[in-house]
Amino acid sequence: MQAQSAHIAESAALLAAGGVVAFPTETVYGLGADALNPAAVARVFEIKGRPSNNPLIVHVDGPAMAKGLVAEWPEAAQRLAEAFWPGPLSIVLPKSAAVPSIVTAGGPKGGENPHLAK
Repeated sequence: MQAQSAHIAESAALLAAGGVVAFPTETVYGLGADALNPAAVARVFEIKGRPSNNPLIVHVDGPAMAKGLVAEWPEAAQRLAEAFWPGPLSIVLPKSAAVPSIVTAGGPKGGENPHLAK
């Protein structure tokens, strides 16, 4: 347990310093950075070789954090979050001004590709 806590603390320090960390999700391992730090987000794109027009997902720890990152938080989003978080549920909503445009590939939302949408 102490080793796990130490790894979490080390990862948190790396993120706070603008670094990139690897982490497991329900389906794959991901690379993550502070979504509010454009330079850190750019590093994720660089490491992954990800095209800049392919938006990233922003992971949150719950509704309170999500509300600070979106332009609006509809009641349906609240109900879904209450029913399924924590867990593998993605809610795609328009970003707030706090989220750098690099995260969403210049579009209004992350987790989708506005350049491929018809």
